[in-house]
Amino acid sequence: METYFSPDVMAGLRKARMKDAMKKNRLRVHDGEVDYPVVRIWETGFSMPLGKAPNLRGFVDLFDGSRHLLQCLVIRSEPDGDHMIYDFKRRTVVLDAAPKDYAEDANAPVALIAK
Repeated sequence: METYFSPDVMAGLRKARMKDAMKKNRLRVHDGEVDYPVVRIWETGFSMPLGKAPNLRGFVDLFDGSRHLLQCLVIRSEPDGDHMIYDFKRRTVVLDAAPKDYAEDANAPVALIAK
């Protein structure tokens, strides 16, 4: 048995699915003082909703909620359905702490006990 939906119903379902995905998603791109929602991220780029996608080019910061994930150099690629695709030219993972400039001993004590 085949099910057929009119193009209007399919467009409404697509819009509702996008709205639900954006509500659950915490990914954001921070460009200067403005935040833009991100739908999906992968190894070579990310996508944004087509209606909210600016012409991003250059350095941006990628956040998951309040956690800073990546510093990226991006270029705008091409639209893909309801999404605008952006490609990474360079991406750098943001670390929580400064890198250490010495080798840490594996058997070093964790804490000192006072007498």
